[in-house]
Amino acid sequence: MIFRTFGWSFALTAVGLAAALAYGGTAGLAVVTVLVVLEISLSFDNAVVNAKVLERMSAFWQRIFLTVGIAIAVFGMRLVFPVAIVAVTTGLGPVEAVRLALNDHEAYQASMESAYPMIAAFGGVFLLMIFLDWLFDEREEQWLALLEVPLARLGKLDQLSVIIAGTALAGVAGLWAPEGERASVLIAGMLGLVAYLLVNGLGNLFDSAASDTGSGPSRPATVVGKAAFFLFLYLEVLDASFSFDGVIGAFAISTDPIVIALGLGIGAIYIRSITVFLIRKGTLQRYAYLEHGAHWAIGTLAACMLVGIVSHVPEWITGGLGAGMIILAFATSILRNRRADPAPATT
Repeated sequence: MIFRTFGWSFALTAVGLAAALAYGGTAGLAVVTVLVVLEISLSFDNAVVNAKVLERMSAFWQRIFLTVGIAIAVFGMRLVFPVAIVAVTTGLGPVEAVRLALNDHEAYQASMESAYPMIAAFGGVFLLMIFLDWLFDEREEQWLALLEVPLARLGKLDQLSVIIAGTALAGVAGLWAPEGERASVLIAGMLGLVAYLLVNGLGNLFDSAASDTGSGPSRPATVVGKAAFFLFLYLEVLDASFSFDGVIGAFAISTDPIVIALGLGIGAIYIRSITVFLIRKGTLQRYAYLEHGAHWAIGTLAACMLVGIVSHVPEWITGGLGAGMIILAFATSILRNRRADPAPATT
């Protein structure tokens, strides 16, 4: 089971670490290793949420997630996306942006950091919508019942999550964002909101249509066709939103884009494998509060990203809050299982 799920991760890790050693020597290898740990720790909650979505998809689309999805995550978000951001913010062409990334690491870092308010607005609003839609949904199982039960009742108000996310964006962009960046922050945040509504809405539309017409399985665990495709797009945008903070935070460890891409890329591969492992082991069913902890972690990450538009939030706070939520949810899940199925008394 371990090798079947993590086989590609182990193989690509060996290739990536060998490339890091050849490119940067032992120092480069050490930095890449640190970045791998950083990416996994920052994105473990992403794996839990991914698993909840991915278990609705057929085996074919799960394989697509592990193959095409890995290529998008590694090459698209960890290598191409930062260069594209630099090209847009500096007005350089693609070739010049690549040259800047390879030859002037400090200027490349400065360009990425100057684009952070827009990146954080898009990703923060997208993640906030995920958290709010989950929070306002009624569920049989409650973790933080004192908060989740009344908030689920409030969720009966139509489009409440959009109202709150829009208000938060308006407050950040209109009141607290730097003077010259308010318009760009507002536009980026609105694009994040539109991206969530579009991808999530289309996925629900095709899922519902397949169930109503009988053209596809109605069980959530076997979503196929267009519904599965849009769920795949949803997962890719979700991964992108999670990766923003990791890409920016990686510059605190290294300014070399090749080293950053190797470290974060290897970490992203493991997040993919962890997602599939959680599904195959039935971990989310056995530890009922893991999903809750992951969504609360998403909520804290969204808040940190929006606050980060105004004032820098250290990566250890972002990662620590997310990891703390997951650990607490896992521990309380174990306690719940023990209360539900106590061990028989021995004589």
